[in-house]
Amino acid sequence: MKNQNFKFFLFFLIPFLSIGQIRCAISNVASNSLKLRHSRLNFKIQEHFQKTQLSENYTDELIKIPVVVHIIHNKANNLIGGEDNPNISDEQIFSQIRVLNEDYRRKQGTLGFNNSAVGSDLNIEFYLAEKDPNGNPSSGINRVFNSKSNYDVFDDNYLLSGLSYWDSSKYLNIWVTTLAGGYLGYGEFPGGEFDGLDTEDVDEKIDGIIIDHRSFGKKIGTSKTGIYSFGRTLSHEIGHWFGLIHTWGDDFCGDDYCTDTPWTEKGNSSSFCQVTFSKCKGIRTLNMIENFMDYSPDSCMNTFTNDQKTRIRAIIEISKRRKRIIVNSKFNLPNSESLAIKVLENPTNKDFHEVQVLVKGFINYGYILYDVLGRPIGSYTFQDSPSRLLRFAQADIGKGIFILKVFNDQEAVTKKLIFP
Repeated sequence: MKNQNFKFFLFFLIPFLSIGQIRCAISNVASNSLKLRHSRLNFKIQEHFQKTQLSENYTDELIKIPVVVHIIHNKANNLIGGEDNPNISDEQIFSQIRVLNEDYRRKQGTLGFNNSAVGSDLNIEFYLAEKDPNGNPSSGINRVFNSKSNYDVFDDNYLLSGLSYWDSSKYLNIWVTTLAGGYLGYGEFPGGEFDGLDTEDVDEKIDGIIIDHRSFGKKIGTSKTGIYSFGRTLSHEIGHWFGLIHTWGDDFCGDDYCTDTPWTEKGNSSSFCQVTFSKCKGIRTLNMIENFMDYSPDSCMNTFTNDQKTRIRAIIEISKRRKRIIVNSKFNLPNSESLAIKVLENPTNKDFHEVQVLVKGFINYGYILYDVLGRPIGSYTFQDSPSRLLRFAQADIGKGIFILKVFNDQEAVTKKLIFP
């Protein structure tokens, strides 16, 4: 079994032409502070497992992630699509979202399906955001012109964010552009003080994915040719965004903290899907080159494992920002400067009442439901929650007049609910 002494990771960075080399950025980020940050994160995961027994019994609910794709291009005429045009077409973007959902759902009949005994449907889906940060209808695609021809994956992350950014507590930001140095992409790892770790924080403004347009999408537009043209770079990078590590733990026979991925000497940086073996800990093992967290060509990749799924589910509970995105996506309601209740139909002819509770940002608040005699018949408290929709079923509370009180530390509001 793999030990729990955390190694560090970070990037899926492979030259487009020099397949024999891996320009991985570990040397750029292998500082003691980064190792400490990742070590603390892994400690938190293990602590979470002990408290919740998540590693054996987690909730497998469907998770839906709203995505905003920022197309950062240098086409002054704003022409969309065409050969070598970083202002890629909507169709290329749509193809990438389809690939993500095939891979993260292990969808049968697609390249994202596998027959592995340890293979897992992560039960995570991605969709282009339907509303912008102001609540206006959106396509989830934001195109921004800038004259710069290419961007450094290390030094230009704040520049890209400054050109276009949506709240990373509500959206997964993906910046698609032309990257310098032949790099494919970069996925920001969770962690830092914001996520409950007393180490260097991940700035919300750069918390997302940066990816080259030539490896974004499946066999379309600027991603038509080459071994990285099936859309798997983003599947890999989002794995990092969820806290997954390369299968070789970014060290010779390193640890990725998933017991169902074999020990591996190094990543598969070849241009082939060939059988490869490692000899770690004195044992010869078959490399899982088909794992999304290897460096294999896109056509090889089709597997996330059960332990990788368990790790992701733990990260979602530990990482405040990741969890906020998921909670907010369930309701997608506007903010309110002050605490407010909106009853959608009152009295109602339905067998349930739907009530919008509107708050500013993410706060702690709760509700108590009283019957007509003032007796409490139900209550709940929400921690770090956005605006949300409450539903009260007549089958649970009966007919009549009820009083709903919603409150936080500073405010309280009430509304009548009538089941005739």
